Amino acid sequence: MISNDLIEAIKSLDSKIDFEDDSQSFILEKENVKNWIDIAKVLKENKNFDYLMCITSLDLEEDGLALAYNLHSTSSKVSIEFKLYFNESQEIPSVESIWKTADWHEREAFDLMGIKFSNHPNLKRILLPDDWEGHPLRKD
Repeated sequence: MISNDLIEAIKSLDSKIDFEDDSQSFILEKENVKNWIDIAKVLKENKNFDYLMCITSLDLEEDGLALAYNLHSTSSKVSIEFKLYFNESQEIPSVESIWKTADWHEREAFDLMGIKFSNHPNLKRILLPDDWEGHPLRKD
C-alpha cells in the first residue's frame, strides 16, 4: 500500500494526476499525457524512482490505448504504477532519456501495439521483421 504522504506528494506534481484507490495506481488521462515527461523527470530526480521495471501496453478497444509504467525506488523500497490513457493517434513522450530500460519497452509497445513515442532515439521494430504489416497485439 502506498502511503498517503507519497500519494499527495506525487499528485502535487501536476494537478491533472489522479489516484485510483482500487488499483493503487496514478492516472493521467488523454489530454494530459503530454505532461508525462516532466512528471517522469521529477519522479526519478526528486522522488528517487530510479528503476523502471516495466511498461505494459493495453488495448482498451473503444476506450483507446493505455500504458502502465511500473517504477521502483531502490532507496526507499517503494513501487508505484503510473497509467496513461490516450487515443491511438496520440504520441506519448519517450522516457528513454530518463530510464534507459524504456528503450526496449517502448520499442516493444511500438512494434506489437503501434504506440508512437515522441523523441525516442531509435523507434523501430524490435521483435518483428521490418516488413511485418500491422501490430499483432491490437484487438482490431
